[in-house]
Amino acid sequence: MIAFLGSVLALVVALGVLIAVHEFGHFWVARRMGVKVIRFSIGFGRPLWKRMAADGTEYVVAAIPLGGYVKMLDEREVEVPEEELDRAFNRKSVARRFAIVAAGPFFNFLFAVFAFWLMFVNGIPGVKPIVGEVVKDTPAARADLRPGQEIIAVGGEETPTWDAVFDRLLPKLLLGEPVELTVRTDGRTETRHLPLERAGREVKPEELVSSIGLRPQRPDLQPVIGEVQGGSPAEAAGLLPEDEVVAIAGQPVDDWQTMVEAIRDSPGEALTFSLLRDGERIEIEIRPARVETEQGAVGQIGAQVKIDPSQAAALSSKWQQGPVEAVGSSISRTWEMSSLTLRMLGEMVIGRVSTESISGPITIARYARDSAYAGFSRFLSFLAIVSISLGVLNLLPIPVLDGGHLMFYLVETVKGSPVSETTESVGQRIGIAIIIALMTLAFYNDLVRLAG
Repeated sequence: MIAFLGSVLALVVALGVLIAVHEFGHFWVARRMGVKVIRFSIGFGRPLWKRMAADGTEYVVAAIPLGGYVKMLDEREVEVPEEELDRAFNRKSVARRFAIVAAGPFFNFLFAVFAFWLMFVNGIPGVKPIVGEVVKDTPAARADLRPGQEIIAVGGEETPTWDAVFDRLLPKLLLGEPVELTVRTDGRTETRHLPLERAGREVKPEELVSSIGLRPQRPDLQPVIGEVQGGSPAEAAGLLPEDEVVAIAGQPVDDWQTMVEAIRDSPGEALTFSLLRDGERIEIEIRPARVETEQGAVGQIGAQVKIDPSQAAALSSKWQQGPVEAVGSSISRTWEMSSLTLRMLGEMVIGRVSTESISGPITIARYARDSAYAGFSRFLSFLAIVSISLGVLNLLPIPVLDGGHLMFYLVETVKGSPVSETTESVGQRIGIAIIIALMTLAFYNDLVRLAG
């Protein structure tokens, strides 16, 4: 229940921010173009809060946080008094209408630049990208990557953490483009050519990174308990900090990973733990809780490992830039992600990329929750990426979206007169049908992921 509420809260905050940014773009430019704004609404449906400003604009926060709108004075919707005709949206030039409609997606991109900038300045704590394992017959093995090497750059971009490495590799993976890695081996800097092939339609999005064949170096963690969560199976069974696990169900435990795997493979099953406590060997029984994940049911007991501070410091790093340097990086990052999103949409249309990549509000809510729990910088990255997606999607030439309106304005510019009401009406019906189809596919993908 807590995870569900966390997902809902994170989704509401994320969508609220991004919708407000998008609609504020329309609102701000409309006011500067001399158009009267009747209502500025975040959300649809029954108003939860509203206020009438002195200039006649009504500000609303509505119950359904899945969109928003800016209602402007328009002769096509209401009868406009003669003294206010010059403030009607439909009376403005094509260029002004174009600017007002394009402002929403533009503000989404502008927000992404700001979010990425703040993320880079704040920094993302992470782990040094030191290779721990290379899987045979994978791109990493063919690039002659070896355990112990540190990946210091991908495609010429510095990579101080594993997050930075995977962040740079993901676009190349999606498009099947090879990339140059710069690695440090025993103090020497070398270049490796990583051959990446386009992932097949059967490869799931979450499997893309693992398909490279790289495994991060893990610290040598001993099976010693560092912390026991309150209300967990471990606490109920009497497990204490500083306990050393030497065996589970009669099988020796050599390291923390062995212990974790034994617990994960036994959800709901009673396990006998052999412990060393103050030099004395004792046994207790713990029944791991059954936790459903996308990979199936796993066991958890609610205990954390004791970490040697010196080991943690040796592997820790931070992906961070100065305020000036971050400006260029944030603009470049926004451009790269916008281009990638558009290219991936095109690949989906021609069938070269699986439509499983399309996500709905359920998946977005889970990502919002996970990124919020992971820290401020990760949540900023999530907001930036979703903002870019909203900007790109809204610019698609589909009637009812901003891009559809912009398409009609371009036609009006060429032919010298607005498109007919019949054409616009038919276009809107087609657009609504496309949007409903996309939403249905997104919800279907969400439900499939929930079902594992």
